Amino acid sequence: MTTVATTGTPGTMNLVARAVLFDMDGTLVDSTAVVEQVWTAFAAENGMDAQAIIATGHGVRAEDTMLRHGPDGFDVATGADRLFELELAAVDGIVPVPGARAFVESLPAASIALVTSARRALALRRLEIADVPTPGVVVTAADVERGKPAPDCYLLAAQLLGVDPADAIVFEDAEAGIAAGLAAGMRTVVVGSHESETTRGLPRIRDYRDVTVTVHEPAADGPDSRPSFTIALPL
Repeated sequence: MTTVATTGTPGTMNLVARAVLFDMDGTLVDSTAVVEQVWTAFAAENGMDAQAIIATGHGVRAEDTMLRHGPDGFDVATGADRLFELELAAVDGIVPVPGARAFVESLPAASIALVTSARRALALRRLEIADVPTPGVVVTAADVERGKPAPDCYLLAAQLLGVDPADAIVFEDAEAGIAAGLAAGMRTVVVGSHESETTRGLPRIRDYRDVTVTVHEPAADGPDSRPSFTIALPL
């Protein structure tokens, strides 16, 4: 099945798909203030430029950020473990992106995945705090050789769900993740306010409160056992 975007009722765009792949921070969970707080503390501990990290680090694996911004000889493995400790302890201010829980629950459970640059334990912890359901398929930074903006994580998620990349929709908020979704050959929806040349012409939502889903069950005697669904995005 090759899926397409169509214009729905006035003021909406309809996307037909068989899978939805979500980033976490900034996409399902509003954790921007916490992330920036943790990176600022970590940078102060290790003599790094916090503002430079915050400007380029959203959606990128911690190890890749440390390789880019750490001083010569910096122990990335030790640094990543230390950052993980700080992140797990920082729970105040983590809230869901409005409408995220209802949107996730409206999709077929076997058709969604979480694709995040965070460690698995941290991702599950933040989703729990925000009261957003955890998809059955979770792909993290440790599951692929190359992190975002490489497409590996999204391609792996599609493989685990058993869908063609063309039948998947990515929801992302950060430059690296948006680039990864596009590089994977997937239609990508921008969540929030990030703008760049990469986002030009892409569908965008502020949050999920006005996003609706219609599920189309497969025909009993048809070749496809997986349902498709139409996501109506406000324009």
